[in-house]
Amino acid sequence: MTSPGSDPVVVDILIVGAGPVGLYGAYYAGFRGLKVALIDSLPEAGGQVTAMYPEKQIFDVGGFPAIKGRDLVANLVAQAAPFAPVYLLGEQADTLERLPGADDGPDTLIVSAASGRVVHAKAVVVSSGIGTFTPRPLPNGSSYENKGLSYFVPDLRPYAGQDVVIVGGGDSAFDWALALEPLARTVFLIHRRDKFRAHEYSVSLVRDSTVQIVTNAQVREILGDDVVEGVDIAISGQDEPLVLACQRIIAALGFTANLGPLLEWGLDIQHHRHIPVDSAMRTAQPGIYAAGDITEYDGKVRLISVGFGEIATAVCNAAHHMNPSLSVFPGHSSDIPPAAPTPSAAAAVRATNSKPSVPAI
Repeated sequence: MTSPGSDPVVVDILIVGAGPVGLYGAYYAGFRGLKVALIDSLPEAGGQVTAMYPEKQIFDVGGFPAIKGRDLVANLVAQAAPFAPVYLLGEQADTLERLPGADDGPDTLIVSAASGRVVHAKAVVVSSGIGTFTPRPLPNGSSYENKGLSYFVPDLRPYAGQDVVIVGGGDSAFDWALALEPLARTVFLIHRRDKFRAHEYSVSLVRDSTVQIVTNAQVREILGDDVVEGVDIAISGQDEPLVLACQRIIAALGFTANLGPLLEWGLDIQHHRHIPVDSAMRTAQPGIYAAGDITEYDGKVRLISVGFGEIATAVCNAAHHMNPSLSVFPGHSSDIPPAAPTPSAAAAVRATNSKPSVPAI
């Protein structure tokens, strides 16, 4: 592992964000013969999918009728592994400097991490989604965090045979209700309104399951001395509260997002959230591209499958930016022999057999 003050990491492309879109970008950069590094503030590859939805079934990725989030991430890490990308995990991209290129060549973009680690690249692709994210807390719940109260479900097994209360009305709340219903002893879903933000199909599946939905209701108090033992729920129009015994509470109340230092990079960022790009995924800054949920353009659709196409487009145009003699379109992968795995790539593939993570350098 390198440390602050050590030699900089020198690559062709730096991808900011190691979620599914960034991981596919690592593969595509390798496919184009480019050396690539990925930097992400999270300690494992996979972004929000790994941190929040590893057990969630994803249905809209081409070629997979359904695939768990953790399996999708593991496959993407394995797909990029033959090209030995450099993973800088647990590192937040901080400052950006520009060193003019020689003989009309591309500028060198110098990105420093908060730790002091430095990356030199000829192009940067931002695929950081919504940036860093913090769950909205359940009121009066701080003393029960990791004592029965959770905001994410990285593993379903601890919920088997438990009485579970899920608070929220969005996709996450309904996804977890569906995932836990076969395992838990009971599942209650509590929402403050009688309408939901979740997809209508998910709502219909939950209504047809054994999950009990309580609407126009809010958790007033968590019960238990040292660990969660129940909840006191106030229901609109009723004088008496609903008291439920439970050992697990999942607060799916959404999260706040922050692009952090990217806001200081001189990019055109709309509403502190989205980066406008053109059809080549170029931002307003030369040599900096963007792909995935962070991008904005007319007709934008925020899906993982769309992000895959966007980052392939970004990488191909970045390759042409670095070397104008290269064609933007590289040809079809079926016409090119597969790359032979390197020893480090083989190790990365083995790492995916247990969890969707890769070693940082």
